[in-house]
Amino acid sequence: MKRCFPKNDDAPLLTKYHDHEWGKLNLNENYLYEMMALESFQSGLSWQLVLDKRENFRQAFAGFNVERVAKFTSNQRKQLLKNRGIIRNQRKIDAAINNARVMTKMHREGHQLCTVLTTLIPQLIVNHPQQFTDIPTQSRLSRNLAKEFKEIGFQFMGPVTTYSFLEAVGLINDHIEDCPFKYTTT
Repeated sequence: MKRCFPKNDDAPLLTKYHDHEWGKLNLNENYLYEMMALESFQSGLSWQLVLDKRENFRQAFAGFNVERVAKFTSNQRKQLLKNRGIIRNQRKIDAAINNARVMTKMHREGHQLCTVLTTLIPQLIVNHPQQFTDIPTQSRLSRNLAKEFKEIGFQFMGPVTTYSFLEAVGLINDHIEDCPFKYTTT
């Protein structure tokens, strides 16, 4: 079966992610936070590496519960820096904690990240790449949203990471045109 990501037949986590998550709309706040954090950790690395460590990330980051991560102490941060099961990059760890705090502040002020996203992207974007190499890595939208994210206070969300985040949560569907999972919802 042809899938979008090259050589993923020998990578079961990547295959499962491709078939059931990537490009599938999910605007749950904790899921948005999880994808924002994971995409930030992936920056400069392979998505396969992040998927291999995803369960460790879930344990380390309180199941990606935004409210709980926002309350992480400096001792918990130090423990994350020692955790061999995750990517131990200080800037990325700090960004993940910061971004949870930003989302929590938004929630206290009566705002949701999903509302910000759907206001800026009121209709799902479906692109029609013919092959994997045709899939964009950023767009004018992701550049503008990255600026918006920076103004809100989010960290480590540049245009490329933001574009990947939008694909991950299903606001952009970049499955190749003949992928059998392009128009499935689960």
